[in-house]
Amino acid sequence: MDLRLLRYFMAVSEERHFGRAAARLHMTQPPLTRAIKRLEADLGTALLHRSAAGVTLTAAGNALYDEARTLLAQADRARARVAAAAGVVSLTIGTLGDSVERAGAGTPLAAAFRQRHPGVNVRLHEADFADPTTGLRSGLVDVAVTRAPFDDTGFSSRVIRSDPVGVVLRADDPLAARELLRLADLDDRTWFRFPDGTDTVWRAYWNGTEPGAPLREGPVVRTVHECLRAVQWNGSIGLVPLGHVWAPHGQESPDGLTVVPLADMPPSRLIVAWRAGDPNPLVRSFVELAAPGNRRHRAAR
Repeated sequence: MDLRLLRYFMAVSEERHFGRAAARLHMTQPPLTRAIKRLEADLGTALLHRSAAGVTLTAAGNALYDEARTLLAQADRARARVAAAAGVVSLTIGTLGDSVERAGAGTPLAAAFRQRHPGVNVRLHEADFADPTTGLRSGLVDVAVTRAPFDDTGFSSRVIRSDPVGVVLRADDPLAARELLRLADLDDRTWFRFPDGTDTVWRAYWNGTEPGAPLREGPVVRTVHECLRAVQWNGSIGLVPLGHVWAPHGQESPDGLTVVPLADMPPSRLIVAWRAGDPNPLVRSFVELAAPGNRRHRAAR
C-alpha cells in the first residue's frame, strides 16, 4: 500500500475537508481528490462520504484510519532507526513555562519517547515569553510545546489540551476572594505585558486585549518568575492558564498569590507545533506521542 496515499487520506480524514487538507499538504485540491479516488479504487470501496459541508468517513474509512495511523507510525519509527544507525541523531524541543512531561497520554512523554527512540539525544530549550514559537521560527528547535494563539504561518500544530484562564492576584487583593471575575472587573488595574516586538496576536491575548488595540499599561516581563514577582511586589495582575503547573485553582501559593478564573477569556490551547512539511520522522513521532490522535488545530497557510 502506498504510504503517500495513506498520508493524503489521513489529512483529509482529520481536516474533514479537501480544501483544508490540500493546504496542509501544500498541494492543490484536484490531485488530492484524484489520489483519494485512486486509493478507493485500489481498496475497492468508498472511504469518504462527500457533501457540500465537507467529508465524513464511511465504515471502511474509519477502519482504514486506524490501520493507517499504525502503518505510518511504524514507517516513521523505521526511518528514525535507519537515521540513528547512520550516526548521532538528536531532537531539540522548545518549551515555555509548561512542563513537556505533562503532555501526551498515559506513559510520561519523556519515558515514552526514550522507549521508542533509545538512541536519540534529546535537547530541551526553554524560551522566554518574547517568542511563543520557542525558537521554532528561527530554526533553533525542531518541535515546540507551546501555547496558542500566535502567528502560525508556516507551521502545523495539534492541540494537546485547552485550559481555562484565570487572573493571578496577591492573596490580599480585594478581588482575590471572588470565585469568578470578568475582564471588565480588571480595567483599572496595572497589567504586566510582554516586550515590544513580541508576536502581536500572542502579546494581545495575554494582555486581555485584541490584536491592534492599545495594550494595557504595566511592567514588561519575559519569564514566569518575572510575572509572579510583578504581582507580588508591585500589585500588577496578569493572566495564567489554570492547567499550568503553578496555578492551583482556588488555592493560595507559598508566595501569597492566588488565581481567580475569568469567565470571558477564551481558553488557552497547549499545542505541539512544527514546521509544515518537515520530513523529520522524529518530529512526527514526537507529535504522535505528545498529542496522540488529536486533530490538527491548523494547517500551514
